[in-house]
Amino acid sequence: MSDLATALKAEAAAVGFSDCRVCRPGDVPQVAERLAQFVAQGWHGQMGWMAERMHWRGAPDALWPEARSVIMLAENYGPEHDPRAILAQPDRAAISVYAQHRDYHDVVKKRLKRLGRWLIEQAGPQTEIKVFIDTAPVMEKPLGAAAGLGWQGKHTNLVSRRLGSWFFLGCIFTTVDLPADGVEVDHCGSCRACLDVCPTDAFPAPYQLDARRCISYLTIEHHGPVAEDLRAGLGNRIYGCDDCLAACPWNKFAQTAAEVKYHAREDLLAPELAELAGLDDAGFRARFSGSPIKRIGRDRFVRNVCYAIGNSGQAALRPVVQALCEDADETVRDAARWAVGRLTAL
Repeated sequence: MSDLATALKAEAAAVGFSDCRVCRPGDVPQVAERLAQFVAQGWHGQMGWMAERMHWRGAPDALWPEARSVIMLAENYGPEHDPRAILAQPDRAAISVYAQHRDYHDVVKKRLKRLGRWLIEQAGPQTEIKVFIDTAPVMEKPLGAAAGLGWQGKHTNLVSRRLGSWFFLGCIFTTVDLPADGVEVDHCGSCRACLDVCPTDAFPAPYQLDARRCISYLTIEHHGPVAEDLRAGLGNRIYGCDDCLAACPWNKFAQTAAEVKYHAREDLLAPELAELAGLDDAGFRARFSGSPIKRIGRDRFVRNVCYAIGNSGQAALRPVVQALCEDADETVRDAARWAVGRLTAL
């Protein structure tokens, strides 16, 4: 099967993937224990689905016992700009790089299906595949490390010597028995850049993440009000956070995404907080059609905008949040009143 594996990697590149490696479903025996500890600590927060399907997440070979190989794909989404520059513009909104254009789920899944069809054509009609991109109980990062795409850095995300930090992960489980590539070793060394840059101290220790303090979790997954002691740390980040990724020295090898659907939309590079705060449900849906931002809904989005305005130090924005103090959503009202209090104290 070595010839097929070589051809597979060539086809993956032709389809548009940045890297392609192979591992076995059982190559991550440590995942179950690490996941159990993560959940036992309560670090998963409101992400109950992580606990509910641990038996599959912790054992990829149990998810689909017939699978013999896992094909791991990397999709580069490297930014054209410094994602941290926006943090110096407090009246503007910081949106995570991956969410500044099209929803990557749609883009990557199409590539995965195309590559999967090619594999079936090459290996024969008896070949079976299942494709996954972030929406199934699959631990993509440990599998990516086992396949050799990179290693899980101290911020728990995958890092590649060739791609840096800016890449999505997709995978194809298949009944085809392909040769495994082997694990990538850890190249973090004594570096702490990703840990030290975190605004909310979300890393209890290297290689450990308390999602309940992570800005990406708080602005995207967390329902209801954010704890008051964490709100100031959000700064002007209203959807996700790139700080720990951007701080990684291995990004010196990163390249700008070739896929134009990952290039930032002009209106999402540095949108005005005042404008975003005024979005109603219809306006929000229209503005973020086709964007991953749409999935959090208008209320959670405007909640985040209110926190950012409260952190802005811009007294001129007080009327903007004052108008939201009587919003129909209780969490938006709470966030708006907090922001008014912060700006009044200036």
